[in-house]
Amino acid sequence: MAELFGTDGIRGVANQYPITPEVALRIGRAVARVLKAQHSDQHKIVIGRDTRISGEMLQTALSSGLISEGAQVILTGPIPTPAVAHLTKSLACDAGIMLTASHNPFTDNGIKIFGPDGYKLNDALEEEVEKIILASELSPPSNPRLGEALPLSDAPARYLEFAKSAIAGKNLAGLKVVIDCAHGAGHLVGPLILQELGAEVITLGASPDGYNINKDHGSLHPEKAAQLVLENGANLGICLDGDADRVIFIDEHGEVISGDRVLCLSAIALKERGLLKNDTLVATVMSNLGLRDALSKHSIALQQTQVGDRHVLERMRSGDFNFGGENSGHLIFSDFATTGDGIVSALILLSIIKESGKSLAELAQCMEEYPSELVALAVKEKPPLHSVPAIKTAMDAAENDLGDQGRILVRYSGTEKKLRILVEAKEARAAKFHCKAIIEAAKASIA
Repeated sequence: MAELFGTDGIRGVANQYPITPEVALRIGRAVARVLKAQHSDQHKIVIGRDTRISGEMLQTALSSGLISEGAQVILTGPIPTPAVAHLTKSLACDAGIMLTASHNPFTDNGIKIFGPDGYKLNDALEEEVEKIILASELSPPSNPRLGEALPLSDAPARYLEFAKSAIAGKNLAGLKVVIDCAHGAGHLVGPLILQELGAEVITLGASPDGYNINKDHGSLHPEKAAQLVLENGANLGICLDGDADRVIFIDEHGEVISGDRVLCLSAIALKERGLLKNDTLVATVMSNLGLRDALSKHSIALQQTQVGDRHVLERMRSGDFNFGGENSGHLIFSDFATTGDGIVSALILLSIIKESGKSLAELAQCMEEYPSELVALAVKEKPPLHSVPAIKTAMDAAENDLGDQGRILVRYSGTEKKLRILVEAKEARAAKFHCKAIIEAAKASIA
Protein backbone atom coordinates (compact mmCIF):
# COMPACT_ATOMS: atom_id res chain seq x y z
CA MET A 1 0.00 0.00 0.00
CA ALA A 2 1.35 3.44 -0.96
CA GLU A 3 2.69 5.49 1.94
CA LEU A 4 3.04 8.81 0.15
CA PHE A 5 0.86 8.74 -2.96
CA GLY A 6 -2.89 9.03 -2.55
CA THR A 7 -5.52 9.06 -5.28
CA ASP A 8 -4.37 12.52 -6.35
CA GLY A 9 -0.62 12.56 -5.76
CA ILE A 10 1.11 13.51 -2.52
CA ARG A 11 -0.62 16.07 -0.30
CA GLY A 12 -0.25 17.51 3.19
CA VAL A 13 0.60 20.57 5.27
CA ALA A 14 3.39 22.59 3.66
CA ASN A 15 6.73 22.41 5.47
CA GLN A 16 5.60 19.29 7.34
CA TYR A 17 6.40 15.75 6.21
CA PRO A 18 5.95 14.78 3.43
CA ILE A 19 5.48 18.25 1.91
CA THR A 20 8.96 19.47 2.81
CA PRO A 21 11.86 20.71 0.65
CA GLU A 22 13.87 17.65 1.70
CA VAL A 23 11.23 15.26 0.40
CA ALA A 24 10.63 17.41 -2.70
CA LEU A 25 14.33 17.16 -3.57
CA ARG A 26 14.12 13.37 -3.21
CA ILE A 27 11.01 13.32 -5.38
CA GLY A 28 12.90 15.19 -8.09
CA ARG A 29 15.76 12.75 -7.97
CA ALA A 30 13.39 9.77 -7.86
CA VAL A 31 11.38 10.93 -10.87
CA ALA A 32 14.58 11.49 -12.85
CA ARG A 33 15.93 8.03 -11.94
CA VAL A 34 12.70 6.27 -12.89
CA LEU A 35 12.75 8.07 -16.23
CA LYS A 36 16.40 7.12 -16.75
CA ALA A 37 15.54 3.48 -16.17
CA GLN A 38 13.04 3.71 -19.04
CA HIS A 39 15.16 5.80 -21.42
CA SER A 40 18.86 6.55 -21.46
CA ASP A 41 18.82 10.06 -22.93
CA GLN A 42 18.41 13.38 -21.13
CA HIS A 43 14.98 14.10 -19.73
CA LYS A 44 12.71 17.11 -19.89
CA ILE A 45 10.18 17.82 -17.13
CA VAL A 46 7.71 20.70 -16.92
CA ILE A 47 6.82 22.06 -13.46
CA GLY A 48 3.79 24.23 -12.75
CA ARG A 49 2.32 25.50 -9.50
CA ASP A 50 -0.67 27.30 -8.10
CA THR A 51 -0.45 30.55 -6.12
CA ARG A 52 0.38 29.22 -2.62
CA ILE A 53 3.26 30.85 -0.79
CA SER A 54 4.90 27.43 -0.37
CA GLY A 55 4.95 26.77 -4.11
CA GLU A 56 8.27 28.46 -4.81
CA MET A 57 9.96 26.61 -1.93
CA LEU A 58 8.83 23.24 -3.25
CA GLN A 59 9.57 24.20 -6.86
CA THR A 60 13.16 25.13 -5.97
CA ALA A 61 13.78 21.88 -4.09
CA LEU A 62 12.08 19.73 -6.71
CA SER A 63 14.03 21.40 -9.51
CA SER A 64 17.29 20.89 -7.63
CA GLY A 65 16.64 17.16 -7.37
CA LEU A 66 15.87 16.90 -11.06
CA ILE A 67 18.80 19.04 -12.16
CA SER A 68 21.22 17.03 -10.00
CA GLU A 69 20.24 13.98 -12.05
CA GLY A 70 20.81 15.74 -15.37
CA ALA A 71 17.21 16.64 -16.21
CA GLN A 72 16.12 19.75 -18.08
CA VAL A 73 13.42 21.55 -16.11
CA ILE A 74 10.82 23.89 -17.65
CA LEU A 75 9.20 26.28 -15.17
CA THR A 76 5.78 27.71 -16.05
CA GLY A 77 4.99 29.74 -12.93
CA PRO A 78 1.38 29.78 -11.64
CA ILE A 79 -0.82 27.90 -14.10
CA PRO A 80 -3.81 25.52 -13.94
CA THR A 81 -3.23 21.80 -13.37
CA PRO A 82 -4.74 20.90 -16.79
CA ALA A 83 -2.28 23.33 -18.39
CA VAL A 84 0.62 21.31 -16.98
CA ALA A 85 -0.96 18.11 -18.32
CA HIS A 86 -1.33 19.74 -21.77
CA LEU A 87 2.19 21.21 -21.82
CA THR A 88 3.72 17.89 -20.78
CA LYS A 89 2.35 16.37 -23.96
CA SER A 90 2.67 19.33 -26.34
CA LEU A 91 6.30 20.03 -25.36
CA ALA A 92 7.21 16.33 -25.66
CA CYS A 93 8.25 16.22 -22.01
CA ASP A 94 8.95 12.96 -20.21
CA ALA A 95 6.88 14.05 -17.21
CA GLY A 96 4.95 16.97 -15.80
CA ILE A 97 4.68 17.96 -12.15
CA MET A 98 2.05 20.25 -10.61
CA LEU A 99 2.46 21.75 -7.16
CA THR A 100 -1.02 22.25 -5.71
CA ALA A 101 -3.42 21.22 -2.98
CA SER A 102 -6.44 22.02 -5.14
CA HIS A 103 -9.31 23.41 -3.02
CA ASN A 104 -7.43 23.14 0.30
CA PRO A 105 -6.31 26.26 2.23
CA PHE A 106 -2.94 27.93 1.62
CA THR A 107 -1.36 26.03 4.52
CA ASP A 108 -1.46 22.83 2.43
CA ASN A 109 0.31 21.87 -0.76
CA GLY A 110 0.77 18.79 -2.89
CA ILE A 111 2.59 17.20 -5.79
CA LYS A 112 0.84 15.67 -8.81
CA ILE A 113 2.87 13.87 -11.46
CA PHE A 114 1.83 13.38 -15.09
CA GLY A 115 3.31 10.96 -17.59
CA PRO A 116 4.41 11.94 -21.13
CA ASP A 117 0.88 11.34 -22.45
CA GLY A 118 -0.55 14.02 -20.13
CA TYR A 119 -2.34 11.49 -17.92
CA LYS A 120 -1.62 11.10 -14.24
CA LEU A 121 1.26 8.76 -13.53
CA ASN A 122 0.14 5.13 -13.31
CA ASP A 123 0.30 3.12 -10.09
CA ALA A 124 3.32 1.05 -11.11
CA LEU A 125 5.48 4.11 -11.82
CA GLU A 126 4.25 5.83 -8.65
CA GLU A 127 5.40 2.78 -6.69
CA GLU A 128 8.85 2.94 -8.30
CA VAL A 129 9.14 6.66 -7.50
CA GLU A 130 7.97 6.12 -3.92
CA LYS A 131 10.44 3.29 -3.36
CA ILE A 132 13.34 5.59 -4.23
CA ILE A 133 11.96 8.47 -2.14
CA LEU A 134 11.66 6.28 0.95
CA ALA A 135 15.07 4.63 0.62
CA SER A 136 17.21 5.23 3.71
CA GLU A 137 20.04 6.55 1.56
CA LEU A 138 20.29 7.70 -2.02
CA SER A 139 23.40 6.85 -3.95
CA PRO A 140 25.13 9.71 -5.83
CA PRO A 141 23.87 10.41 -9.37
CA SER A 142 25.39 7.98 -11.87
CA ASN A 143 25.80 10.72 -14.49
CA PRO A 144 27.95 13.70 -13.46
CA ARG A 145 26.28 15.95 -16.06
CA LEU A 146 23.91 18.48 -14.52
CA GLY A 147 20.66 19.65 -16.02
CA GLU A 148 19.26 23.18 -16.02
CA ALA A 149 16.06 25.08 -15.29
CA LEU A 150 14.49 27.33 -17.92
CA PRO A 151 11.41 29.58 -17.59
CA LEU A 152 8.57 29.20 -20.07
CA SER A 153 7.24 32.74 -20.13
CA ASP A 154 4.49 32.05 -22.66
CA ALA A 155 3.04 29.04 -20.82
CA PRO A 156 -0.30 30.81 -20.07
CA ALA A 157 -0.64 31.86 -23.72
CA ARG A 158 0.06 28.31 -24.93
CA TYR A 159 -2.64 26.93 -22.62
CA LEU A 160 -5.06 29.69 -23.59
CA GLU A 161 -4.84 28.80 -27.28
CA PHE A 162 -5.22 25.11 -26.46
CA ALA A 163 -8.33 25.73 -24.35
CA LYS A 164 -9.92 27.80 -27.13
CA SER A 165 -9.73 24.78 -29.43
CA ALA A 166 -12.35 23.03 -27.29
CA ILE A 167 -15.06 25.16 -28.87
CA ALA A 168 -13.51 25.20 -32.34
CA GLY A 169 -13.36 28.93 -32.98
CA LYS A 170 -16.85 29.76 -31.71
CA ASN A 171 -17.20 33.08 -29.93
CA LEU A 172 -19.06 33.97 -26.75
CA ALA A 173 -20.23 37.42 -27.80
CA GLY A 174 -23.52 38.41 -26.17
CA LEU A 175 -22.91 36.47 -22.96
CA LYS A 176 -22.24 38.18 -19.63
CA VAL A 177 -20.23 36.00 -17.27
CA VAL A 178 -19.06 36.24 -13.66
CA ILE A 179 -15.89 34.25 -12.94
CA ASP A 180 -14.46 33.62 -9.46
CA CYS A 181 -10.87 32.39 -9.77
CA ALA A 182 -10.40 31.53 -6.06
CA HIS A 183 -7.21 33.65 -6.07
CA GLY A 184 -5.71 30.54 -7.61
CA ALA A 185 -3.98 29.19 -10.67
CA GLY A 186 -6.71 30.29 -13.06
CA HIS A 187 -6.66 33.95 -12.01
CA LEU A 188 -4.94 35.10 -15.21
CA VAL A 189 -6.06 32.73 -17.97
CA GLY A 190 -9.66 32.29 -16.78
CA PRO A 191 -10.92 35.86 -17.29
CA LEU A 192 -8.58 36.47 -20.23
CA ILE A 193 -9.85 33.60 -22.35
CA LEU A 194 -13.47 34.64 -21.80
CA GLN A 195 -12.67 38.23 -22.80
CA GLU A 196 -10.77 37.15 -25.91
CA LEU A 197 -13.74 35.03 -27.00
CA GLY A 198 -16.03 38.05 -26.77
CA ALA A 199 -17.86 37.60 -23.47
CA GLU A 200 -18.51 40.44 -21.07
CA VAL A 201 -16.63 39.41 -17.94
CA ILE A 202 -17.00 40.35 -14.27
CA THR A 203 -14.03 38.98 -12.32
CA LEU A 204 -13.43 38.29 -8.65
CA GLY A 205 -10.94 36.19 -6.71
CA ALA A 206 -8.16 37.21 -9.10
CA SER A 207 -5.68 38.91 -6.75
CA PRO A 208 -3.54 36.14 -5.26
CA ASP A 209 -1.11 37.05 -2.49
CA GLY A 210 0.14 33.57 -1.62
CA TYR A 211 -2.15 33.28 1.39
CA ASN A 212 -5.69 33.89 0.10
CA ILE A 213 -6.08 30.93 -2.31
CA ASN A 214 -9.60 29.45 -1.87
CA LYS A 215 -10.31 31.79 1.06
CA ASP A 216 -14.00 32.78 0.89
CA HIS A 217 -13.85 32.43 -2.90
CA GLY A 218 -14.04 29.78 -5.61
CA SER A 219 -15.86 26.49 -5.92
CA LEU A 220 -16.33 26.02 -2.15
CA HIS A 221 -17.70 29.54 -1.66
CA PRO A 222 -19.98 30.47 -4.57
CA GLU A 223 -22.00 33.07 -2.62
CA LYS A 224 -20.10 36.15 -3.80
CA ALA A 225 -20.26 35.06 -7.43
CA ALA A 226 -23.99 34.33 -7.10
CA GLN A 227 -24.57 37.85 -5.76
CA LEU A 228 -22.65 39.40 -8.64
CA VAL A 229 -24.64 37.34 -11.15
CA LEU A 230 -27.85 38.85 -9.77
CA GLU A 231 -26.48 42.39 -9.45
CA ASN A 232 -25.13 42.43 -13.02
CA GLY A 233 -27.85 40.42 -14.77
CA ALA A 234 -25.23 37.90 -15.89
CA ASN A 235 -26.04 34.75 -17.84
CA LEU A 236 -24.12 32.58 -15.41
CA GLY A 237 -21.37 32.37 -12.84
CA ILE A 238 -18.22 30.25 -12.98
CA CYS A 239 -16.40 29.28 -9.76
CA LEU A 240 -13.00 27.61 -10.14
CA ASP A 241 -11.03 25.86 -7.42
CA GLY A 242 -7.42 26.65 -6.52
CA ASP A 243 -5.82 24.76 -9.41
CA ALA A 244 -8.70 25.28 -11.87
CA ASP A 245 -9.35 21.60 -12.57
CA ARG A 246 -12.79 21.79 -10.98
CA VAL A 247 -15.69 24.17 -11.60
CA ILE A 248 -19.08 25.00 -10.09
CA PHE A 249 -21.73 26.86 -12.11
CA ILE A 250 -24.37 29.37 -11.03
CA ASP A 251 -27.45 30.04 -13.16
CA GLU A 252 -28.93 33.42 -14.07
CA HIS A 253 -31.10 33.34 -10.93
CA GLY A 254 -28.09 33.06 -8.65
CA GLU A 255 -28.70 29.36 -7.95
CA VAL A 256 -25.85 26.87 -7.76
CA ILE A 257 -26.37 24.10 -10.32
CA SER A 258 -25.47 20.64 -9.04
CA GLY A 259 -22.63 18.82 -10.73
CA ASP A 260 -25.00 16.02 -11.70
CA ARG A 261 -27.23 18.43 -13.62
CA VAL A 262 -24.18 19.81 -15.45
CA LEU A 263 -23.11 16.26 -16.33
CA CYS A 264 -26.62 15.48 -17.53
CA LEU A 265 -27.16 18.53 -19.73
CA SER A 266 -23.66 18.22 -21.20
CA ALA A 267 -24.11 14.53 -22.04
CA ILE A 268 -27.44 15.26 -23.72
CA ALA A 269 -25.94 18.13 -25.73
CA LEU A 270 -23.00 15.98 -26.84
CA LYS A 271 -25.32 13.18 -27.94
CA GLU A 272 -27.56 15.57 -29.87
CA ARG A 273 -24.47 16.66 -31.77
CA GLY A 274 -23.33 13.08 -32.36
CA LEU A 275 -20.26 13.66 -30.16
CA LEU A 276 -20.91 11.34 -27.20
CA LYS A 277 -18.83 8.20 -27.73
CA ASN A 278 -20.78 4.97 -27.26
CA ASP A 279 -23.70 7.06 -25.94
CA THR A 280 -22.27 6.70 -22.43
CA LEU A 281 -21.53 8.97 -19.49
CA VAL A 282 -19.09 7.88 -16.77
CA ALA A 283 -19.72 9.18 -13.23
CA THR A 284 -19.06 8.01 -9.67
CA VAL A 285 -21.32 6.21 -7.22
CA MET A 286 -21.97 9.58 -5.55
CA SER A 287 -24.10 10.76 -8.47
CA ASN A 288 -27.82 11.02 -7.78
CA LEU A 289 -30.17 8.32 -9.09
CA GLY A 290 -32.05 11.03 -10.93
CA LEU A 291 -29.09 11.25 -13.30
CA ARG A 292 -29.58 7.61 -14.31
CA ASP A 293 -33.29 8.14 -14.94
CA ALA A 294 -32.81 11.34 -16.94
CA LEU A 295 -30.10 9.86 -19.15
CA SER A 296 -32.17 6.76 -19.89
CA LYS A 297 -34.85 8.97 -21.47
CA HIS A 298 -32.23 10.02 -24.02
CA SER A 299 -30.89 6.48 -24.50
CA ILE A 300 -27.65 7.39 -22.76
CA ALA A 301 -26.00 4.74 -20.60
CA LEU A 302 -24.49 5.56 -17.22
CA GLN A 303 -21.38 3.76 -15.99
CA GLN A 304 -20.39 4.36 -12.39
CA THR A 305 -17.03 4.09 -10.63
CA GLN A 306 -15.52 4.53 -7.20
CA VAL A 307 -15.23 8.08 -5.89
CA GLY A 308 -12.38 10.04 -7.49
CA ASP A 309 -11.81 11.58 -10.91
CA ARG A 310 -8.90 9.19 -11.42
CA HIS A 311 -11.30 6.23 -11.38
CA VAL A 312 -13.62 8.04 -13.79
CA LEU A 313 -10.79 8.64 -16.22
CA GLU A 314 -9.59 5.04 -16.00
CA ARG A 315 -13.08 3.79 -16.94
CA MET A 316 -13.30 6.30 -19.77
CA ARG A 317 -10.00 5.14 -21.21
CA SER A 318 -10.73 1.43 -20.85
CA GLY A 319 -14.23 1.73 -22.34
CA ASP A 320 -13.45 4.28 -25.06
CA PHE A 321 -15.79 6.89 -23.60
CA ASN A 322 -15.12 10.61 -24.02
CA PHE A 323 -17.15 12.29 -21.27
CA GLY A 324 -17.32 11.78 -17.54
CA GLY A 325 -16.95 13.47 -14.21
CA GLU A 326 -17.98 13.87 -10.61
CA ASN A 327 -20.89 15.76 -9.11
CA SER A 328 -18.27 17.71 -7.13
CA GLY A 329 -17.40 19.64 -10.29
CA HIS A 330 -14.69 17.60 -12.03
CA LEU A 331 -15.68 17.36 -15.70
CA ILE A 332 -13.53 15.42 -18.14
CA PHE A 333 -14.00 16.07 -21.86
CA SER A 334 -11.31 13.67 -23.02
CA ASP A 335 -11.50 14.73 -26.67
CA PHE A 336 -9.77 17.90 -25.47
CA ALA A 337 -8.13 17.25 -22.11
CA THR A 338 -6.43 14.40 -20.25
CA THR A 339 -7.71 15.51 -16.85
CA GLY A 340 -10.49 17.58 -15.32
CA ASP A 341 -10.33 21.12 -16.71
CA GLY A 342 -12.53 23.82 -15.19
CA ILE A 343 -11.82 26.40 -17.89
CA VAL A 344 -12.38 24.04 -20.84
CA SER A 345 -15.56 22.80 -19.15
CA ALA A 346 -16.79 26.38 -18.76
CA LEU A 347 -16.13 27.16 -22.42
CA ILE A 348 -18.02 24.07 -23.56
CA LEU A 349 -20.99 24.87 -21.30
CA LEU A 350 -21.06 28.46 -22.54
CA SER A 351 -21.05 27.25 -26.14
CA ILE A 352 -23.94 24.90 -25.34
CA ILE A 353 -25.92 27.80 -23.86
CA LYS A 354 -25.24 30.05 -26.82
CA GLU A 355 -25.94 27.40 -29.45
CA SER A 356 -29.16 26.18 -27.79
CA GLY A 357 -30.56 29.63 -27.12
CA LYS A 358 -31.59 28.41 -23.67
CA SER A 359 -30.51 29.69 -20.29
CA LEU A 360 -28.53 27.57 -17.85
CA ALA A 361 -31.59 27.31 -15.59
CA GLU A 362 -33.63 25.92 -18.49
CA LEU A 363 -30.97 23.43 -19.51
CA ALA A 364 -30.54 22.29 -15.90
CA GLN A 365 -34.16 21.12 -15.82
CA CYS A 366 -32.99 18.04 -17.74
CA MET A 367 -33.16 15.93 -14.58
CA GLU A 368 -35.02 15.63 -11.31
CA GLU A 369 -32.90 14.70 -8.32
CA TYR A 370 -34.04 12.10 -5.83
CA PRO A 371 -34.31 13.40 -2.25
CA SER A 372 -31.26 12.25 -0.33
CA GLU A 373 -29.77 12.08 3.14
CA LEU A 374 -26.00 12.20 3.57
CA VAL A 375 -24.46 11.79 7.03
CA ALA A 376 -20.92 11.27 8.33
CA LEU A 377 -20.79 9.44 11.68
CA ALA A 378 -17.64 9.24 13.82
CA VAL A 379 -16.82 5.61 14.71
CA LYS A 380 -14.41 3.87 17.09
CA GLU A 381 -13.53 1.04 14.70
CA LYS A 382 -14.03 -0.05 11.11
CA PRO A 383 -15.17 -3.68 10.97
CA PRO A 384 -16.61 -5.02 7.68
CA LEU A 385 -20.13 -3.61 7.56
CA HIS A 386 -21.82 -6.90 6.76
CA SER A 387 -20.16 -8.48 9.78
CA VAL A 388 -22.09 -6.16 12.11
CA PRO A 389 -25.59 -7.71 12.47
CA ALA A 390 -27.47 -4.52 13.35
CA ILE A 391 -25.96 -2.55 10.45
CA LYS A 392 -26.48 -5.42 8.00
CA THR A 393 -30.13 -5.75 9.04
CA ALA A 394 -30.77 -2.03 8.56
CA MET A 395 -29.00 -1.99 5.18
CA ASP A 396 -30.84 -5.08 3.93
CA ALA A 397 -34.18 -3.58 5.02
CA ALA A 398 -33.44 -0.37 3.12
CA GLU A 399 -32.38 -2.18 -0.05
CA ASN A 400 -35.45 -4.45 0.00
CA ASP A 401 -37.83 -1.54 0.61
CA LEU A 402 -36.33 0.87 -1.93
CA GLY A 403 -35.65 -1.54 -4.81
CA ASP A 404 -34.85 0.41 -7.97
CA GLN A 405 -36.68 3.46 -6.61
CA GLY A 406 -33.79 4.35 -4.35
CA ARG A 407 -30.41 3.23 -3.10
CA ILE A 408 -28.03 3.24 -0.17
CA LEU A 409 -24.29 3.76 -0.13
CA VAL A 410 -22.61 3.05 3.19
CA ARG A 411 -18.82 3.19 3.35
CA TYR A 412 -15.97 4.13 5.63
CA SER A 413 -13.96 7.27 4.98
CA GLY A 414 -10.54 6.50 3.55
CA THR A 415 -8.84 9.18 5.65
CA GLU A 416 -10.88 9.48 8.86
CA LYS A 417 -12.58 7.26 11.43
CA LYS A 418 -15.98 8.01 9.99
CA LEU A 419 -18.85 6.06 8.45
CA ARG A 420 -20.47 7.83 5.51
CA ILE A 421 -24.13 7.04 4.91
CA LEU A 422 -26.00 8.08 1.76
CA VAL A 423 -29.65 7.18 1.20
CA GLU A 424 -31.67 8.28 -1.84
CA ALA A 425 -35.33 7.61 -2.51
CA LYS A 426 -38.13 8.99 -4.65
CA GLU A 427 -39.91 9.88 -1.43
CA ALA A 428 -38.03 12.11 1.00
CA ARG A 429 -39.66 10.36 3.97
CA ALA A 430 -38.22 7.00 2.90
CA ALA A 431 -34.73 8.47 2.58
CA LYS A 432 -34.94 10.00 6.06
CA PHE A 433 -36.39 6.83 7.61
CA HIS A 434 -33.75 4.44 6.30
CA CYS A 435 -30.86 6.84 6.89
CA LYS A 436 -31.95 7.21 10.52
CA ALA A 437 -32.27 3.42 10.91
CA ILE A 438 -28.72 2.83 9.61
CA ILE A 439 -27.34 5.62 11.80
CA GLU A 440 -29.00 4.18 14.92
CA ALA A 441 -27.66 0.71 14.13
CA ALA A 442 -24.14 2.10 13.65
CA LYS A 443 -24.32 4.17 16.85
CA ALA A 444 -25.29 1.10 18.85
CA SER A 445 -22.55 -1.03 17.31
CA ILE A 446 -19.39 0.87 16.37
CA ALA A 447 -19.74 4.56 17.35
